[in-house]
Order: sequence, then structure tokens, then C-alpha cells
Amino acid sequence: MSQRDQKEETAPANSTVFKPLRTWPAALLICLMVLAMFVSKLVEDGPAALWTIPAFGPMFCCILMLLWWIVASRSHWAERILVPFALVGIAAAVLNFNHKSMLPLAALVFTVPVGFALFALGTIVFQNTLNSRRSFYVLLFATLGFSFSLLLRADGMWGSFLMGFKWRWVPTVEEKLLSTVANREESANENISADSNSENSKPEPKTGGIVADLLKRDDAEAVQAALLKPEWAEFRGGSADSVFHGPFFARNWSSNPPKELWRIPVGPAWSSFVVAGPVLFSQEQRGDKEAVVCYDAATGKVQWVSEFLGRFQDDLGGPGPRGTPTLQQGKLLAQGANGSLVRIEPTSGKILWEKDLKEVAKRNPPMWGFSASPIVVDSMVITYAGGDGDLGLLAFDIETGELKWSTASGKQSYSSPQLFTIQNKPLIALTSDVGLHLYEPTTGKEYLRHTWQISGYRACQPHLLSGDRIVLPSGMGYGTRLLQLNTSTEPWTCEEVWTSRHLKPDFNDFVIYKDHVYGFDAAIFTCVSLKDGKQQWKGGRYGKGQVALLEESGLLLVASEDGDLILVAADPTGHQEVTRIKVFENKVWNHPVVIGDKLYIRNAEEAVCFQLPVE
Repeated sequence: MSQRDQKEETAPANSTVFKPLRTWPAALLICLMVLAMFVSKLVEDGPAALWTIPAFGPMFCCILMLLWWIVASRSHWAERILVPFALVGIAAAVLNFNHKSMLPLAALVFTVPVGFALFALGTIVFQNTLNSRRSFYVLLFATLGFSFSLLLRADGMWGSFLMGFKWRWVPTVEEKLLSTVANREESANENISADSNSENSKPEPKTGGIVADLLKRDDAEAVQAALLKPEWAEFRGGSADSVFHGPFFARNWSSNPPKELWRIPVGPAWSSFVVAGPVLFSQEQRGDKEAVVCYDAATGKVQWVSEFLGRFQDDLGGPGPRGTPTLQQGKLLAQGANGSLVRIEPTSGKILWEKDLKEVAKRNPPMWGFSASPIVVDSMVITYAGGDGDLGLLAFDIETGELKWSTASGKQSYSSPQLFTIQNKPLIALTSDVGLHLYEPTTGKEYLRHTWQISGYRACQPHLLSGDRIVLPSGMGYGTRLLQLNTSTEPWTCEEVWTSRHLKPDFNDFVIYKDHVYGFDAAIFTCVSLKDGKQQWKGGRYGKGQVALLEESGLLLVASEDGDLILVAADPTGHQEVTRIKVFENKVWNHPVVIGDKLYIRNAEEAVCFQLPVE
């Protein structure tokens, strides 16, 4: 009997065993999976829990695909049993060889869903293959889908909850930076070794990653004076409002563009800059150490690096510090994402004392790390740690690092304490999942607690207005509230003036100009009236970027999440984008700083200084 006759004879038998697959559920689940991945792009005004859909939706669709295959696909009983086991085995094998950054979140939102999507596509393509070969084909499709992630490394999530990726073999900026530093240190050690063999040379000691000493600069006196009176002393400035006073800036960047003065690689962090005359300070991650780095403001050249052990990394935000240093009274303070609170000598980078917030507050780092930027009030440095009981807000002696007081302040906050002066009384303001807190700096006594409980976190700063009013931002999807304080009795109370869902920031701070609030309503820029919270306009898709106010120019400086720098008119009559330039290729969550006509801006890979055109 010929082979052809054998095939014809066996075909009817196979047809009775293998039936065409019912694949419309597979096609539907592929569509739902894609929808889940991009739902945050499609629904721009969603609830706070919207992030759970791109985070867990694709994996849920994978589980439904398995159930469909076993229960309703019309596959042969052997296929129903063997194929799910094979899928799980292939996925496990691929995940074992994935880049470590792909585990666990990227595996849940990308590796496994892509593999299952290709599996489902394979069932559609080979649904009418009525023999055991179709199992091989669909598993081959799935293997190709799972294996694609072997080529990638995860680069954190964007504000839209879409995962960022880069090719696995391309070194990160941090790796390149560490390699450059290692080569320089090796060369320096060789020079020291060579010089030490000479009769009159004496090698200088090297400590704590220090590269240089500011007191050895030609402008040492100017540096010392600037350290005592910095132009930009802390996160978002002395009033924590990101308002810059300076010249009147030109609006036409086409004919008169900003001049790039320098661009340098930096270690990953979501920190901003502190500016003191000729020097800058910021925070970075460098391998297994967090670092506070001093830069020359004119050239971007590293002046010193002060390192302390600790590396924090999460799948959403990536590695590195979240806070910004504070320079007050000539004293430099910084808080790392892993919990180190350090005081550093600003002229040399020497660490004077270090406290571990994990031990002091008796807690592990929160989901996105210790994110507060410390502040200095008189003789104390105050920061948020979010420990249980009365270990929420902590105050340390600035000279010794001794804990002076602590108080309860909510367990979820990624914002920073800031100093308000209300009725001539200095008070510490802090937002948390509980609401708004006001504390006396010397004792930690709570003067006000306005309860506005949310299920998530707060990461934005409140704003004090004249007339004892406070603008209180909330977490993603909740909105913003204006409060009127009543300070006639203690403890103080407040009344809600309005609550607006037209300004729903996530971790994107707002600015206020002429009785209007300008900021991010989810990922779209907006303007809201201070009078009643009503939306004046909404426009400009800048992702989850940051905004600063160039007050004299009446301009909003927007650093978009995707790396553009945009000027927007601070005008309540409508959204007017004045001009823009491309600055970075990767995402930007860092706050820009403008001093005079110089703009300093960074992300997790680079720092840039521009000279802005002035009219």
C-alpha cells in the first residue's frame, strides 16, 4: 500500500479523534490582553485602582487561556493535559535564563503574556490541523513568544504602567559610569604607586570615595560663602513650591534656542539638584552604594563623591535614591532610598554621621523606597520614615544625629516634610495616606490633622496660601482640596472649601500663579481655579512629568516624562504651548532647577545644563 493510500485511510480516523479548535475565545483573550496592557493610555481619567489592570490583567488573561484550552477548546483529551504542562515548563525554563531585571514584574506583565498570546495565535493558525502536530506547532509559537524576553532587560515602568525595555547586551549608563570610575581609580593608583617610589613624594590618603576637596579650588572663598547661602537649598526650593525668580526669558526657541553647556552621565536616581554658587549637589546609585555627588556647576565635572552602602531597586521605579539633598546652615543632609540618613561635610564629602531609618523606625523600606527629602529647622533635621506608632516623623540633632523626638504620621507617604509659617508660627507640614498633618518643629506636637484617608499613597507637596489656606493634593485618582484653617483654638481645625477631581496628580507636583493651579490631571496638563476648583482648561499630553514656574516670565517650564522640555504660557484662558526641545531619550521624573539663566535638569541616566535665552 502506498503512503498516499495510508494517509487517505487514516485521515478519517484522525478526524474523529482531532476536531477543529474553537478559537474565538482565544482571539477574544488576545484582544483583552492588549487592552489590559494599554488601558491606562486609553482611560486617562480612571480610578486610583486603574494601575492594577496593566499590572495583573495580562496574567489573568493567561489563566483564562489555560481554562479555555482545558474546558472549551475542543482539543483532544491528551492535548488538554499535556499542552498546559508543557506551557508552564517552557515558561519556567525561559524565566530561569532571563535577565534578573525581568523578575518578577516584567515576567508577569510581558514574558508570560507574550508567550501565551503567541500560543493563542498558534491555535488560531493551526485550528484545522487535525492531528497531533498542531500541539507541536502551538507550543513552538509559545516558545518563540516566551523566548523573546531573553533578549531584553527591564528598564522600569513608565507613568502609564507600561514596562520599559532595553536590549540585554547594551550596558546601562550606570555600568558605563562605574567602568569609567574604576578605570580612573586604577590609573590614579598607578600614579600614586609610581610617585611613592620617588624620594620626596608621599601618597595622600583616600577615604569614602572622595575625589576632590572644594577648599582646594581657586574659588574656595566663593564656595564657602555660597554654602552658607545657597540659591536653591532643598527639594523644590525654600518654599517647596518650584517657583523661580529671575530674568525675563525669551519665548522663541526656534531662532534663539537654549545653549547646552554640558551633558554628563549620572547614576540612576529620581533626585533633583541643590545649587550653591559654583557647585551642585545631587544623589545617585553607583553599584551597591548610594552616593551624594558634588558637581562643578560650570562644567559638570565631579568635585567629590560620598558613598554609603545600600542599593534599593523596585520593578516600577528602578534603582537609586528618590530624595534630594538639603543644604542649610552650611550643613549637607541626604536620605537614601534604602534608609540611610547622612550628614556630609559639603566641602569634602566626608560623612559626619549616618543613621539607619530601618532600625530607628523599625520598618523595612516601603514599596518604592524611603523617598522623603529631609529638611533642617533650627538645630534639627526632620524626615519621614513611616514607622508604626509614634515612629512616623523623626527629628534628629543636626550635630550628633541623636533622635530628639518622633511622632505618628501615617504609614504611606512618598512626600517630604516642609516648613510652613502660619500665624508667625513655624510648623512642619506633611501629607500621608491619612491626610494633612501640621507639627511643631521643636517638640513634634501635632497642631492639625485633617483626615482625608486614601487607599494608596501621597507623593506630592501641599501648598500654603495667604489667608491661612492650604492646597492639599491627594493620590492618583482622588483629586485636590483647598482647606481654610481655623487657628483660634488648639488643636487647630480646618474647613473644606472645595475638592476638585480636575487635578489628580500622581507623583507630579503643581505650581500656583495668579490664583490658578497648574499641574497634571493624571497624564494631561491642566489649569484649575483657586477660587472654586473648576477646570479652566485641559491640554498637553506630557505624561507624568514635572512643572516649575518662571514667575517673572509668566511661563511654565514642563519637563515631560518622555524627555521634552516645554514652555507653556501660565494663562488661564487656554492651553498655549510656546515652544519645546528634546532633551532626553529616556523618561524624566526629576524636578528641574533654574538659577539665573541656567537650567539644571537630570533623569536616571544623564544630567544637562542649559543656558536659557533671555530677552
